[in-house]
Amino acid sequence: MKRILIIGSAGFIGSNAYKTWAASDKHEVWGADVVACPAQARFFAIDAENPNFTAIFAAQSFDACLNCSGAAQVGQSFEQPQKDYELNTRNVFAILEAIRLHSPDCKFINLSSAAVYGNPPAVPVLENMPLRPLSPYGYHKKMAEDICISFAQNFGLKTCALRIFSAYGEGLRKQLFWDIVQKAAKNADKIELWGTGEESRDFIYIQDLIAVFEAVLAGANFKGEAINVGSGIEISIRYAAQTLLSAIDYEGEIEFSQQQKIGDPLRWLADISQLTALGFRPKYSLVEGLQNYAQWLRLEYKD
Repeated sequence: MKRILIIGSAGFIGSNAYKTWAASDKHEVWGADVVACPAQARFFAIDAENPNFTAIFAAQSFDACLNCSGAAQVGQSFEQPQKDYELNTRNVFAILEAIRLHSPDCKFINLSSAAVYGNPPAVPVLENMPLRPLSPYGYHKKMAEDICISFAQNFGLKTCALRIFSAYGEGLRKQLFWDIVQKAAKNADKIELWGTGEESRDFIYIQDLIAVFEAVLAGANFKGEAINVGSGIEISIRYAAQTLLSAIDYEGEIEFSQQQKIGDPLRWLADISQLTALGFRPKYSLVEGLQNYAQWLRLEYKD
């Protein structure tokens, strides 16, 4: 059994990881967030204005730390670039410095993003392709990856960055699928989305993502490497939107604005060779994952 700290345990990914691991008793799991989590038995409260990660690692040793904290809104990174930098970059340095001082054997997984690639020259996207972000968010995630490399090379810390393509599932209240649900609730006849509909993404369901964490903890090198995280399947935005609308029984039409949203890439498909070499195989199709998401929505908003 490993003692694992999840920073950002109130968020979409962090809360699902905490709930899954706590229910299985496979790990001794701890949470940490700026948002109170009464359901999390082992929890550190973080001051949003002055986060003190050193106090956490001074109080308790950990075998692994999963950093699910930070901002995850490309659009907001244009509106509030300093805040995005503080949450996605500066805090990563602060966490790693706390680990260096108090828990140097702790494995550190930082959740990066496929946004570091921008518009890749070809798909599938390989980890050694040029990093050309299109947004402050992408640049800040890239900087955080460099910080992980620095602490690995200069101080021997065990770090790894996971370049997540498009994660979704129960608890998701942002990004494409949430936007679709909100628009469908407001207009029974028609919704409009950005782009042409032919843009593509590589989606990974939340429970598959948690299986990724297990595979990485068990087999990654933790020498500052970056690993693509996706399903290895390219899916058009049009098909993804239609699949979700079918799952929520929406009978209206979809229109696309023909305008590209700032910071968004055209095509994403991950080469997940590194991940499959660690033993990971996705279990959930997009249809299955979105059906689960739709069921969660019904239970969450049944009134």
